[in-house]
Amino acid sequence: MKKLLLPLALLFALLLTGCEEKKPEKVAPVENFKLTEYLGTWYEIARLEHRFERGMEAISATYSMREDGGVKVLNKGYKTEEKEWSEAEGKAYFVKDPDKGFLKVSFFGPFYGSYIVMDTDYETYTMISGPDLSYFWILSRKPTLDETTLKRLLAQAKEAGFDTSKLIYPDQSMNTSRNNDK
Repeated sequence: MKKLLLPLALLFALLLTGCEEKKPEKVAPVENFKLTEYLGTWYEIARLEHRFERGMEAISATYSMREDGGVKVLNKGYKTEEKEWSEAEGKAYFVKDPDKGFLKVSFFGPFYGSYIVMDTDYETYTMISGPDLSYFWILSRKPTLDETTLKRLLAQAKEAGFDTSKLIYPDQSMNTSRNNDK
């Protein structure tokens, strides 16, 4: 039994550390990152498609502090086919320095993936990369984002190597009406 535990422990350690520092070559995390200003709710403006968001609209992400010093991540979205809201709760931790926008995030137990804040002004928009060029999001503090800012972020994303022609722009009208009710 002990002979089996050591290789499993080593494999587990590799899984935890192996994925958390991956990033696309031309993507750099924000320097002088201010987590407290980043916390709160963001709305998804654009994304590259993934199975975990397929068929979803009105997607938002809310970040708050965890008791252990990490970040609670609560993603919500409306499943159009099922006509129901869905939530996923995860956790995130800084990969190295808390003043760099480079975190590792997990929604599935011990498995973490890169969450790289490429650009943000904290008040209007943020642009996120995952571990490779197939993971990309543009988020906004409001369910909409002005065209000038969006065009600038899209150009920046394309320069970093993301295929912006494959971006999906989810319908945020459900969040727009909910936001106006507040």
